[in-house]
Amino acid sequence: MNWIVLVILAVLSDSMRIFVDNFSADVYFKGKGAVSEKLFYGYAYIVSAFIIFAVTGFHIMDSTPETIIPLAISGFFSGIASIFYFRVLEIDDSTNLGIFIQLSPVLYLVLGWFFLNESFSPIQLVAFSLILSASLIVVLTARKKSRKIRLRALFLSLLYVLISVIGNLIFVKTDNGSLDFVKEIGVVLLAKGITDVLIVYCNPKWHKRFRNVAISSRFKVFRPLIVNSFFGIVKEFTYRGALAAAPAVALASVASDSAEPIAIFFLGLILTLIWPKFGRESLNKKTVLVHLTATILIVVGIILMQV
Repeated sequence: MNWIVLVILAVLSDSMRIFVDNFSADVYFKGKGAVSEKLFYGYAYIVSAFIIFAVTGFHIMDSTPETIIPLAISGFFSGIASIFYFRVLEIDDSTNLGIFIQLSPVLYLVLGWFFLNESFSPIQLVAFSLILSASLIVVLTARKKSRKIRLRALFLSLLYVLISVIGNLIFVKTDNGSLDFVKEIGVVLLAKGITDVLIVYCNPKWHKRFRNVAISSRFKVFRPLIVNSFFGIVKEFTYRGALAAAPAVALASVASDSAEPIAIFFLGLILTLIWPKFGRESLNKKTVLVHLTATILIVVGIILMQV
């Protein structure tokens, strides 16, 4: 049951990461060019990887290409996926993103069956249908003005989830015991960091945007970025650890990604009460009711998954 503890840590760290990223996108980047944050995170991941290598005494050349290359590809996919994650945060709030990423268990189910020969029952399909309906409720209950934005956010979330799922499945399939788990994460972080840095440098607008925000904020933007680097690394370790340790990757995904919107829902309420102007979170009756309904559907889905 150790994977459940890892799931809980992954949910808490990732929920806080989403809120802090939402805060940075709103307060410092004003909803434009938040993808450029990846430049900082990229360097943070690279430094973290080298620290792991130094502590564990690991040299990449000591391992075989058959092990290193898939791990590097997994990190590459993770770096690409986060482009769409930041694009969602530029146009929508954290709670909606937390609901939209519930689509990942469905993709884990399908891809896990295809690549890892995992089986699933009809009742699991019902559970996934309930989880999927949560995202549709958020979109369909939005006002006409906001509906296009929500649909775009849902589409970007789908891309984020799909690419992340592929990267995580590659990681799970590579985890054959030939390399220590911590060292595997180090390789993934290194590849993800290099990908993040190259993405920003390949787009002059994003590179310039990050530099301008850093200077105009008198480098205060680094505060939330440093905090989030910590949450991001904790999430990488705990979530990938849960995927590798769980009886099935779909089960770990359901437990993590279904619990996350619950954590985000309550964190959104608490943070908005304490700090009314926090991000784009709202406490009006309709929004709270929609998010609560979506959360209930997700909880029912979790219960059905255990039947």
